[in-house]
Amino acid sequence: MSELSVNHLLGIKYLNKKDIDLIFETADHFKEVINRSIKKVPTLRDITIANIFFENSTRTKLSFELAEKRLSADVINFSASQSSVKKGETLIDTVNNILSMKVDMVVMRHPNPGAGIFLSKHVDASIINAGDGAHEHPTQALLDTYSIREKLGDVGGKNIVIVGDILHSRVALSNIFALKLQGANVKVCGPRTLLPKHIESLGVKVETDLRKALEWCDVANMLRVQNERMDISYFPSTREYTQQFGVTKKLLNSLNKQIVIMHPGPINRGVEITSDVADSNQSIILEQVENGVAIRMAVIYLLAAKIK
Repeated sequence: MSELSVNHLLGIKYLNKKDIDLIFETADHFKEVINRSIKKVPTLRDITIANIFFENSTRTKLSFELAEKRLSADVINFSASQSSVKKGETLIDTVNNILSMKVDMVVMRHPNPGAGIFLSKHVDASIINAGDGAHEHPTQALLDTYSIREKLGDVGGKNIVIVGDILHSRVALSNIFALKLQGANVKVCGPRTLLPKHIESLGVKVETDLRKALEWCDVANMLRVQNERMDISYFPSTREYTQQFGVTKKLLNSLNKQIVIMHPGPINRGVEITSDVADSNQSIILEQVENGVAIRMAVIYLLAAKIK
């Protein structure tokens, strides 16, 4: 059996095209498993996984936990807000304490970029990055591009626009890496203040006119504005942002083709997309959530295979 080129999933930028293909093939198999009446496989019965979340999460945390349980792994959950971290314990101490309980794999979300990389160098366990600050969110990009492949047959050659708060978004960065690896054409669209300065150096084009971006694309991935990461005001008001960069059903209907709408969640309905867009037949938002479980099962399974 082929295996991943990495021992951890820290970011898409450490993967190659073969890794992504292998993850997708494995996810195809697990997607079939989770749609059976008995959704569990005994594959990881002897593996223990710790979910360590230093930042809030609903979808990602639930999705990882479900993926682990579907694979029959033993799971322990750790939430920083109820832990000794509040008493001043360091990241390495926290994780080493958890590892001394004989944990094989750590799924971690952390507010600081590079936290997973730092950890992988200091502890003896397989690390999966479930989001590190505004840096990367690799499993989200994998499930997003997997969902595009499922919907359109292939990612290569497709036109994908990522709309919204690119500056603070780990989802945008991971998606750009994953889409480029798979041969897609990528544009970003949003207010100038929310686009990183040298974003073109990643091989993407910038478009500040939403209508033009939507007319160009096959898929629009809509990001929310990350108010919790903003220390200054990046645009005059939410209302003005919505008028310029919010997608409405009226706008979609006025395009000369049907495009696919995606959103990594959580959705701010009425800001970046209206409810009738989120719930329309052009949206694959709930398919993304379902695919998230299959993708995370695949990642955990393939990394577990590398644990000696």
